[in-house]
Parts: sequence; C-alpha cells; structure tokens
Amino acid sequence: MNDSISTLDELLSDPMVLLVMERDRVRPEQVRMLLERVRRPSVDEPGVPPAHVIARACQKLQLCP
Repeated sequence: MNDSISTLDELLSDPMVLLVMERDRVRPEQVRMLLERVRRPSVDEPGVPPAHVIARACQKLQLCP
C-alpha cells in the first residue's frame, strides 16, 4: 500500500487491505454500508450531542465538576 490511495474503491481493492479484511471476516460491502450510515445519519437514530453541549448541561445540573 502506498500514500497515493485516494478513493474508497482504491482502498478496498488494495491486496493488503483485502487480506486484513478477510482475516477479520469483513466484506467490502459491509465497509461501504457503514460509511454510508455515518455519512447520512438516520432520523430514527438519535445523534450524540457534541462534548461541550453535554458538559454545559452536566454543569447546570451540578452532575459534574
């Protein structure tokens, strides 16, 4: 593998990546589905608010220092 890989297709066709994926029992279509889910979050799956929002709410409720 070299530093010039720039697309997902190139990455998923790299022989070394394919060997590691095979060893881990991961299929290329699983990687594609995972990346698609991350790229377009579902309205059914609530997102986690950013850390600064959680910290602010936590401090207001005196749940954290």
